Amino acid sequence: MKRILAFSLLLMFSAGAISGCNTFEGAGEDIEQGGEEVQEAAD
Repeated sequence: MKRILAFSLLLMFSAGAISGCNTFEGAGEDIEQGGEEVQEAAD
């Protein structure tokens, strides 16, 4: 389970870096959305 969570986090951060967030606010929203998806996947 930890392996899946770690892979999911890595994938989300990579996707965020590739998409190139233009502002800190946008980056924060992307990270928040990614965290919510990880929480849903963990449930």
